[in-house]
Amino acid sequence: MPIRILALGDLVGRPGRSIVADKLPALVRDKKIDFVIANSENVAGGSGITQNLFNKIRASGVDVVTLGDHLYKKPDIIELMRRSERIVRPANLSRHAAGRGHTVVQTSGDVSVAVMALMGRVYVPAMSADDPFEAIERVFRELPASVKIIVCDIHAEATGEKVALGHYLDGRASFVFGTHTHIPTADAHVLPGGTAYITDLGMTGPYDSVLGRRKDMVVKAMLTNMPHPYDVATNDVRMCGALVEVDESTGKALSIERIEVKGNNVIPAYDEDDRTGPKAPKD
Repeated sequence: MPIRILALGDLVGRPGRSIVADKLPALVRDKKIDFVIANSENVAGGSGITQNLFNKIRASGVDVVTLGDHLYKKPDIIELMRRSERIVRPANLSRHAAGRGHTVVQTSGDVSVAVMALMGRVYVPAMSADDPFEAIERVFRELPASVKIIVCDIHAEATGEKVALGHYLDGRASFVFGTHTHIPTADAHVLPGGTAYITDLGMTGPYDSVLGRRKDMVVKAMLTNMPHPYDVATNDVRMCGALVEVDESTGKALSIERIEVKGNNVIPAYDEDDRTGPKAPKD
């Protein structure tokens, strides 16, 4: 049987993590999913992640958490990033940055899956990242030759940059997906070399919003040029991502399909876990 890998787009705030807790276990069971990856850099109040929220996401059935430009917004995650193999920062950050740029984790069936993340450099001013192409080569040199299944999260703004990196990885990675823009794209397909690709998974969060934030506040800020808090929205919550089948022996993708699961509205948008949480136990 092929390995079935699910990747979820950016989890946004309490609505994002609530729908994952409510809907992911049944989806994993019904779709016979072997491995789950979730970009979770927006899970704490819309920006960052805490140790406590990492534990909650893992308890919902996520095997590996990937991060992007908001990775250090909640400082208490840094200690966990230094020791856990279940959370991955972009590989093209400084070698001095806390955390790991890739990991290798076993499925329940003892199949090795490598997960890496990359940060785009086009239109992402918040963080200065190194060359992602060079980082790819460094990661591949460090991966054991026995690992056939390789998954890459490209956290980037520009679609062209994501597409270029997808083609660069074609035939070398099993599954390449984009995150960060929070809008699902309609280009899920298997590239000629056997790599499943989608430019953006979309977000897991409230779609009656502007990228997960209350639309009235965002529009008001744009109309007035005055600062307004971008509170997390609550309505039309969906869990979005993509499901890929991969040949275990070759690491080549066999198929890819978009996943979109509708949930319930979540009110209020925040709770204590959006700010901080207790220290996480060791893996």
